[in-house]
Amino acid sequence: MRNKTALITGAAKRIGKSIAMHMAKNGFDIAIHYNSSKNDAIALQAFLMETYPDQKFKIFKCNLSRINDVETCMDKVLLHFEKIDVLVNNASVFDSGVIQETSVELLQNQMNVNLMAPFILCRDYAMNSQIGVIINLLDTRITTYSSSHAAYSLSKVAFAHLTKMSALEFSPAIRVNGIAPGATLPPENRGQSYLNKMAERTPMKEAGGILPILQSLDYILDNQNLTGQILFCDGGEQLL
Repeated sequence: MRNKTALITGAAKRIGKSIAMHMAKNGFDIAIHYNSSKNDAIALQAFLMETYPDQKFKIFKCNLSRINDVETCMDKVLLHFEKIDVLVNNASVFDSGVIQETSVELLQNQMNVNLMAPFILCRDYAMNSQIGVIINLLDTRITTYSSSHAAYSLSKVAFAHLTKMSALEFSPAIRVNGIAPGATLPPENRGQSYLNKMAERTPMKEAGGILPILQSLDYILDNQNLTGQILFCDGGEQLL
């Protein structure tokens, strides 16, 4: 994977940071996208530059809720990188609210960040790439009808459909697949015990953490005949 570049949205923290560090370890140059986590992005860039001095790491700010910003994002990245080999649509917003509690503003924000932004990035990536891979971070919630996070869940359901639709349209040059985790990291105000309690409800009875996501990502990158697939790494939660 030497001399390959990955653009990772939401790369400054949490799952995105883990993906960025994993791909850098595997030889990728990284375009680190962030919105409000500037200090985290700078710290990650500094760490990666020190750890992998022969690779290239650049940070890019873009508010994914502002569509005009998103439409210039790919061009800005390509000013610094000759090409992007892998696009990882990781960034998302996750706000609760049943249908009757969901305001227009909440619905619009979830749709903008979780669906419209990756739609535009997928579109622009395909228009600027001769060959490549897109990996979309989804959610095991796409298989359920729970309305506890109604707007979020609907945005991810549509994003899953976009994953398969774009896989068909962009083939054979660009492979598009999704990863659908369950509870991976505890909320910032909760600890590991919260995650373990949630995992008890799943068939595997164990919190997988970040590792299953990274293993799924590697499988997608290595399997050159895989496209249009959604890999559930949720301990079997989608079966419930």
